[in-house]
Amino acid sequence: MAPTSEPCPCGLPATYAGCCGRFHAGQDAAATAEQLMRSRYAAFVVGDTAYLLRTWHSSTRPLGLQLVPDRHWTGLTILGTSDGSPFHSEGTVEFRADHQAGAQYENSYFTRENGAWVYVSPVD
Repeated sequence: MAPTSEPCPCGLPATYAGCCGRFHAGQDAAATAEQLMRSRYAAFVVGDTAYLLRTWHSSTRPLGLQLVPDRHWTGLTILGTSDGSPFHSEGTVEFRADHQAGAQYENSYFTRENGAWVYVSPVD
């Protein structure tokens, strides 16, 4: 886990504890699809596989998750969003997640399950 007083890995100007750390700890839930995307990126950075699985839609969630060892994430850029506000029931977030060996690009689909935002899958 990241120290709570360190900057949040998601790139927003807040500490980890005041930003994504509160979601990881179960103290709060993401209000938007983008907020969930950022918190999931931060979970990859800090190695919180329990959070990643908890925020994955039940229809697409894997049974387990092994993170790539020695993968050092270096930054997140949100390239675009559609819907996904507190008033929507679904949305997409297009992003680039940089790491030491390159970058991952994805346009992710999010929906609500039991009232909470969850990741479903990449958009084809």
